[in-house]
Formats: sequence, structure tokens, C-alpha cells
Amino acid sequence: MGTGQELYKKAKCIIPGGTQLLSKRPEMFLPDLWPAYYRSAKGITVTDLDGNEFIDMSIMGVGACILGYGDPDVDAAAKAAIDNGVMCTLNAPEEVELAELLCELHPWAGMARYARSGGEAMSLAIRIARAHTGKEKVAFCGYHGWTDWYLAANLGADNSLDGHLMPGLEPAGVPRSLRDTAFPFHFNQIEQLKDIVAKHGKDLAAIVMEPGREISAEGGFLEQVREVASATGAVLIFDEITTGFRMTAGGIHLMIGVNPDMAVFAKSMANGYAMSAVIGISEVMESAQSTFISSTNWTERIGPSASLATIKKYIKENVAEHIIGIGNAVMKGWDEAAKVTGLKLHTSGLPTLNHFSLEYPNETELTTLFIQLMLERGYLAFNQFKPSFAHKQEDIIRYITVVTEVFAILKEANDSGTVMNKLKGPVARRGFYRLTSKKD
Repeated sequence: MGTGQELYKKAKCIIPGGTQLLSKRPEMFLPDLWPAYYRSAKGITVTDLDGNEFIDMSIMGVGACILGYGDPDVDAAAKAAIDNGVMCTLNAPEEVELAELLCELHPWAGMARYARSGGEAMSLAIRIARAHTGKEKVAFCGYHGWTDWYLAANLGADNSLDGHLMPGLEPAGVPRSLRDTAFPFHFNQIEQLKDIVAKHGKDLAAIVMEPGREISAEGGFLEQVREVASATGAVLIFDEITTGFRMTAGGIHLMIGVNPDMAVFAKSMANGYAMSAVIGISEVMESAQSTFISSTNWTERIGPSASLATIKKYIKENVAEHIIGIGNAVMKGWDEAAKVTGLKLHTSGLPTLNHFSLEYPNETELTTLFIQLMLERGYLAFNQFKPSFAHKQEDIIRYITVVTEVFAILKEANDSGTVMNKLKGPVARRGFYRLTSKKD
């Protein structure tokens, strides 16, 4: 057990849940063995607290670092912001420049507001939608964060968020008065949305969804959602926190050709710096002035400066084309490695937000062993991959060579029934759970 693992043991005693983000819990990857903390990160190389170097072929800062870790141009913009003062009685002019750029990329939008994380930006968007419509209820599809408006879906039935967030999640701490204010529907299931509208349409403030991610819209699904929103007067909000800047400069809805009334961005828009944005048509966005939305730290200078540098470089270097190519190469490599070794595997997702599943009853055990074996070979690897501009084709060639070797070991271990014997620690855990008992 290294320095990072020891530090994480301490963290679980003094930080509820161990980390600030569920997706960074070591238990999600390789319990007791995942390095947990980093000393430095540059390009795609991560150095842990003991000086061990790993190539990141996993989630790249949960998808935030679209250009790679420590991009020199973005860091230079952030350092310049620091040198000129990150906080002041006056406002940072970068706010105006960024709003102009976001609206230029999305011609349907007329205004922008900022926050510093995806979850709070989604709450900001819901507040504006409710203020604009004078209504309270929300229909949603997919995952949209941790805040009350969303978790309220599980107040009426403990399985409402199954397939969207995590099965059986209890909404402890969410006011019971929010019951029956949030209603889920599934992607490509327009009849589910129409059923919600039939029951709650007159009270519907917003329809919230990602325009795509795991699968593509079928049979004019997004067009039908747009029609439903327009007919009911609900504000259509596209959550592009994860999908934004993964396939094109801006939201992937631009590629689909369906415009929302509002769109929300975070993660990739600032290459790891804290920044999020809500853009929308002026008529809706003006409603932000009829309610109270305000925060001191939303006026700091680093976020907008980093975002401007990230987006400008993204466009100049045609990053979208590069990461799509990298993502496709990895998915092809997974498939070929599986074919060569006889491992049953299925790949899915967008090229830039992809993953594989091992088609066995003991999939979690096999995936845990995959992570362990890749870590031993110098890779932070997972069954998900979020490519960055810093990934090069030669990195993929080396990675797939190692993956093929590891897939062969997985196949042999599964055939011989020795998967658990090869694991050096516990099996990875999925979803939300308490790390410690209340007594602990």
C-alpha cells in the first residue's frame, strides 16, 4: 500500500465519502490499490505521490481535460489572470468576450450566465426556466447532478431514477415538499414524455435531457421533444455538461440540428478549470432578472480566461477531428483485441465518450482485474475512455498492444475460474453507497 492509498484511508475518516466526486472514489476502480492522489499531471502522464508514472487511458479528469493535462496555452491564460488579479470590485471583461463567443458558436442563443460547476449550472437553468414559465414541474431524461430539483424524482418512488442515476438512491435531505415535481422519461421513448405531459403539462416548467450520449436519437425523437416543449410552453434545456465540446465546437445538438431554449456547459469548456455556463434565447434568459441568482465566486477571472483559451485552441487546432479519430481507434482496438483473444466484449457510446462491457456474468470482477493488470503495466485504465488532444496515435498503438496482452489473461482466468484468485484486493464497487457505517 503506497502513500496515496494510505492518505485515502485517512481521508475517509475526515471527509464524508472520502472524495468530493463519486466518480473519483478509488473503490470505483481498484479498491485498496488505486493510487488515489496525484502529485502532477501533464499531457496524458500522471505521477502519483510515490513518483510512479502512469499513462491515462481512462477518463481524463472525468472528461474535463479535453486538451490534456496542464495544457500550456490554457495554463498561460490562467496565470495571466492571476497576475492581473482574479478578484476585484469591478467585473472581469472576459465574461463579455466569453458570452459573445458562446452565442457565436450557438446562433440560436442570445445570452449567457455563468457558474463554476455543472450541478449548480443545472440548478441555475431550472431556476430560470421556472421563473420564466411561472411553473414548477420538470420532466427529465438521464443524469443531471446532485441537487434537490433532480433527486426529488425519488421522493415518490424509490426507483424513479433507476436507469438515470443509480438504482435505489435514497433522497435523504431533499425536502418532502418537492415530491411530484420531477418526472423521468427514457431516451427515445417519446410516449413516456407524452404521458408526463398528459398528466402534468399545464404545470410543466422545463424538459431537461442530454441530446445524445450512449445512443443516438431515433425516428425524429429530438424533433418530437422539441415539438412537445413548444406546444406545452415548457423550456427545453439540453444538458451538454458532458457532451459539449466532445464532438464539435459547442454542443452536439449543433450536429443534430435541433435547438433548445437553453443549454448548459461545464467540464471540457475550460480544460479542467472551474467553469460552467448556461446559454439561452434572450426571452428566457432575461427571466434571470426576476429571481435572485448571484455568487461572489462566479465573478472570479480564472474560469472565463481558461475557457476562452480552451475554446479558441479547440477551434484553431480542430480538436474535434483529432479526438474523434483517437476515440475511434481505441474502440476499433478493443474490438480487434477481443477478437484475437476470444474475449466476449461489446463497445458503445460516442467516439469521444466510449466504453466497453465484458459480456460475462462476472463482468465486475473481470473489469476489476483488467484495471489491476493495466495499472501494473503503467496505465490508468478503465472500461471507459475519454480521449484528449494530448493523446496521439502512437499512444493508442502501445495501449492496444498492452490491452491485447491483458485481454488474453482475462480470457484464460475466466475460462479456468481463477479471476478471484488473481485479484490482489476487493472487487470494484459500482454506484452510490456509504463508505463507512454511521457508527464509524
